[in-house]
Amino acid sequence: MKLSELKRRGSDGFGSGHFGASRGPRTHNGVDLLAGTGEDIDSPVVGTVTKLGYPYGDDLSYQYVQISVEDYDFRVFYVEPSVKVGDEVTADTVIGFVQHLGSRYHGIPNHVHFEIKKDGDYLDPTPTLIAMGG
Repeated sequence: MKLSELKRRGSDGFGSGHFGASRGPRTHNGVDLLAGTGEDIDSPVVGTVTKLGYPYGDDLSYQYVQISVEDYDFRVFYVEPSVKVGDEVTADTVIGFVQHLGSRYHGIPNHVHFEIKKDGDYLDPTPTLIAMGG
């Protein structure tokens, strides 16, 4: 499934899924996109897988895939990776499968988190999603 085909998570009891939403002392650095557990997720760009990481230091059951293109890093969180570091991907490459968030956030709408960094700074991924047709 292409990220641009997923509906954006709005506001709910856990907060808002849009870029810049308040997260207490910090802000949300990406956009949350509703997705079902086990759903396949395609790469958002043509690039190279440069990192498979963990969003939470206290819980290694959740993962993310980072794809880099020049000075940009595109990260998709809450996916079980189906790629490895060094893989070249296209916009049709399945990079992973959506993980279930209920064990960490009971009752939250299941979703993936998409963020973009350029030279270490977070960018609003909304214009990229719109350009991709979403």
